[in-house]
Amino acid sequence: MTEIIRLKFPSSVAAYIRPGVSSDEKLKGLSAAVEMTPAHSVMLIFSLMNDSDLVVKSAAAVAFGELSEGLLLEFIRQPGQHPAILDVIVRHHKDNPAIVAALLESEALSLPAREFLVQLLATQPAVDAIAGDDGQLSEEDECHAQHQFEDLAEHDEKSEDNADQTVDEEEPEDFEEKEEYLSKYKMCQLMGISEKIKMALSGDKEWRSILIKDANKLVSGSVIKNPRLTDAEILTLLKAGVQNDEIMRLICANKEWIKNYLIRKALVENPRTPVPNALRYLSTLGEKDVANYAKSKNISSVVSTQAKRMLLNKKR
Repeated sequence: MTEIIRLKFPSSVAAYIRPGVSSDEKLKGLSAAVEMTPAHSVMLIFSLMNDSDLVVKSAAAVAFGELSEGLLLEFIRQPGQHPAILDVIVRHHKDNPAIVAALLESEALSLPAREFLVQLLATQPAVDAIAGDDGQLSEEDECHAQHQFEDLAEHDEKSEDNADQTVDEEEPEDFEEKEEYLSKYKMCQLMGISEKIKMALSGDKEWRSILIKDANKLVSGSVIKNPRLTDAEILTLLKAGVQNDEIMRLICANKEWIKNYLIRKALVENPRTPVPNALRYLSTLGEKDVANYAKSKNISSVVSTQAKRMLLNKKR
């Protein structure tokens, strides 16, 4: 049974969330939140994230993810915060060291959230910290943080099957290139987790094409952090289909890639893209593409509905 969250709302917040308030007025509330105190701003956006209107809910999720560090730190450090709100901050801002530190100091932080952050700090700071004394990461350690995060986020979907580790071998230009590629694949099968991560972070295009398919999310996610990764590779990856939610998160978090129109368009069309991100990218696309999405049955219904709203607003 879903826990009922009881909060006391000041009049400035209640004005946007009380029964009978229109969706358009609720969306205006997201803009009004900027002028509110940190406590009221976070409370309003958090409440709108639980709205029945999917567009309002998604827009609020985007706004929550864009809350400033200073505002969140002030909110977290105030006594008496509800654990449910702190849990949402964990999910949206777990990569911010200052926010993580403040959350861990809060007595209101829930136990699952605290355990997740502690495990995250133990597994993500550096490659050397990921591997154990023998250079290997135990299966329990690999999965523990991810499982905690999935529990915290209350995913409704079933766990995805392990990613396909087979290599799609395109016909190479010459025999030597094929042999080199195959040997790298064989080497990959003999590598430990820490070795794969190091290669994913620094390897060439062939290494990246192999390791991006690795079933271990730490390995495949490290490929996305490789500074040699190109826009063309990202575009190909998005069109081929991404089964790893962490990869999608890292792509969406890269501001340089998001500047590419074709990548934003591919993200809107990709069913694995988080809905708040897809809606944000949709708003940056040309009218012709938006019109196509308004009629499309191959994208999220939430995105399609928002595309229709955008077209109607332009006609007014």
